[in-house]
Amino acid sequence: MAELIAYFSRRHENYVNGVIRDLKTGNTEVVASMIQQLTGADIFRIEPIQEYSRNYNECIAQAQADQRRGARPQLKQYPESLENYNTIYLGYPNYWSTMPMAVFTFLEHFDFTGKTIRPFCTHEGSGLGASEKDIRRICIGAKIEKGLAIYGGSVSSSETIIREWLKE
Repeated sequence: MAELIAYFSRRHENYVNGVIRDLKTGNTEVVASMIQQLTGADIFRIEPIQEYSRNYNECIAQAQADQRRGARPQLKQYPESLENYNTIYLGYPNYWSTMPMAVFTFLEHFDFTGKTIRPFCTHEGSGLGASEKDIRRICIGAKIEKGLAIYGGSVSSSETIIREWLKE
């Protein structure tokens, strides 16, 4: 059985190490790419049709408003099927103590019964927040393994931590 890395990531203005920086590649995408290099897993980017603003402050306001109203943004596409995957590495930045709402849309689209989900997130101090609990609530019948939280400002030097997590 194969493995899949499904992730949401946002480039442009991001809060990193206490300052707003313009990123060419989002932090979660950097981690997802490292996981792909280490595992050979297939990779899928979770992308909403309506992207968040490139401006950091506008983005966080949009993300918080989405969360407050329980939005389920439409996605550009989905994998055809998850049938051939036994393990899904699920990546996302921590938005307001959980996953971006587009990740909720993705999870609610599929039946994860019998699958193993290995969550990983990037953050600037809030770790995984309530995301593991939210994944368990949505993905009934799936095995949710211990997640990995990586500081966004440390993603480029996180290969050792990722390797150790993958071995667990």
